Amino acid sequence: VTEHFTLAYYFDRLEEAEANLAESLGIGDLSRRGDVPRQITARFARELRAGASFHVESAALGVNDGLRLGHRFVDSTNGEVVTWFDEQWDLSAAPLPPQQQGTIESRLAEWNGPAAEPRTDSATTDRFIPTARGRVKAGDIDSSGHFALGAIVHRFSNASGQFGAAIGMDSTFMQQQRRGFSTFELVLRISGVLRLDMPYLVETGIGPFGGSSLRMIHRMADPRTGTEIARLGQFGVNLDLDARRPARWPEEI
Repeated sequence: VTEHFTLAYYFDRLEEAEANLAESLGIGDLSRRGDVPRQITARFARELRAGASFHVESAALGVNDGLRLGHRFVDSTNGEVVTWFDEQWDLSAAPLPPQQQGTIESRLAEWNGPAAEPRTDSATTDRFIPTARGRVKAGDIDSSGHFALGAIVHRFSNASGQFGAAIGMDSTFMQQQRRGFSTFELVLRISGVLRLDMPYLVETGIGPFGGSSLRMIHRMADPRTGTEIARLGQFGVNLDLDARRPARWPEEI
């Protein structure tokens, strides 16, 4: 819709980069478990359009408070960083053995990406609306048998489309006005797991809202129990697809 690289495919590549980094650090088994709670903050500095070439560079950033990993997506033609991913794994339930921790400490890199900005989400889902519902399919499963990151973000992307339609930013508006919603920051928190054929429900609400910007808050839960599986804060702008610049929201929206 926005005519640039789809969000979920960033996370598909991120999963591969994360697995390769974990193997090189000697924690491949931990990475393959898939049930480690973690938060991933993504900052999109520049678009990747059709035909663009890129590569991913990754490093461990810290081990004192869980495990912190960093990834940067780089334009292969000019070396410019186009996207930053900052991961924080919660290892309180399964701390790293001293030997593994020492190995990682000897290979720490410095983070030269943007500092994470504090964001507050609603503690409830009051005034949230349902935006996605379904069951985990065979093609959604990662190597550990869990709902894959890329597949989860695909559902959140679908949810943002349903939410857009609910506020008047439907396909007719977007096509006639040549508009799209362009995300510049994502904060993804994974707190649970879903396996094959398990159901999910996504509900979406509004966070901060500006002249051209909007932060959507998506919450994925197991509808049988209400247990939260994942939450995504999606911060972006109403994008003029021709000028490739933010545009003010129409008054009716």
